[in-house]
Amino acid sequence: MIHYYALKDNMLVQVDGLSTAQWVNVFPPFEHDELDILSKLSNIPLDFFTDSLDIDENSRYEREEASNLILVNTPVLNNALRDNEAIYVTVPIGIITTSDIIYTVSQADNPIIEKFVQLKVRGFDPIDHNKFTLKIFEQSVISFLQCLKKLNLKRNLIEQELYNSSRNSELRQLLRIEKSLVYFVNSLRANDLLMMKMKRTDFLQIRDSEYFTDLFEDIIIDNSQALDMSNVYANILSSTMEAYASIISNNMNVFIHRLTIITIILMVPTLVASFYGMNLEHIPFSKSPYTFYFLIFFSLMLGMLLIWFFRRNQNSRR
Repeated sequence: MIHYYALKDNMLVQVDGLSTAQWVNVFPPFEHDELDILSKLSNIPLDFFTDSLDIDENSRYEREEASNLILVNTPVLNNALRDNEAIYVTVPIGIITTSDIIYTVSQADNPIIEKFVQLKVRGFDPIDHNKFTLKIFEQSVISFLQCLKKLNLKRNLIEQELYNSSRNSELRQLLRIEKSLVYFVNSLRANDLLMMKMKRTDFLQIRDSEYFTDLFEDIIIDNSQALDMSNVYANILSSTMEAYASIISNNMNVFIHRLTIITIILMVPTLVASFYGMNLEHIPFSKSPYTFYFLIFFSLMLGMLLIWFFRRNQNSRR
């Protein structure tokens, strides 16, 4: 779908086409050849639109004669129904600027773009392309930080539940968080490189503006902070998963050790009873009326002796 917007009397309103639009928002689904027509009308390369719709596209910028493209990754909630998928994934937002119109292209209804549509971003002005671009960067970093806080809170809650039980559902949730953090680390690192390169080359041509320069510096610092947080949370979660794997393995070893001891203790009375279950004539005490009681007593004594032996070895190891 293609929505055309213009800011009138501090209100964002939809307009009919490119002739009166200040901002064009592009997102699926599309009609047949809709992107081709838009590309020809706006004199923008079709690759700028298709690359922005590629979920695996890296953060980067590109300059053409009449238009510029900036791709920045943003976090979105994963709507996949499978339990092994990440809670959050990252998708790119394409920012295409021309002399008079700014275009935003995203794979789906991006919550960051929705904030601008609903005028929830302070100082938003589609006419000022540099400010609009920096505001998208700012909202992307804020969204990353909010998602990181939610993931960390969810991780803490799951760890509290794992103290009492080791169910597979909690472990699967930790795995989903770990996958989300992997997406975040890669995307934030790519965004950091993009912003640093844009600052070094002055891609937005804001070096002479103190306001835009300070705003861009703050965004870069916040993005670096989000990247550090993602790395820290990923390391903590990785250590937590390894610790729980070790705990589960240790508990399994203890359980198998106890089960082996019980099996050995029960095996000795069974062995004694199996001798007297043979159809032989010269088994000792086979004719005595007290043989059964003697076997019970002898089996119990052997069992107690084995219990004492294993406990003595266990105490000597401590």
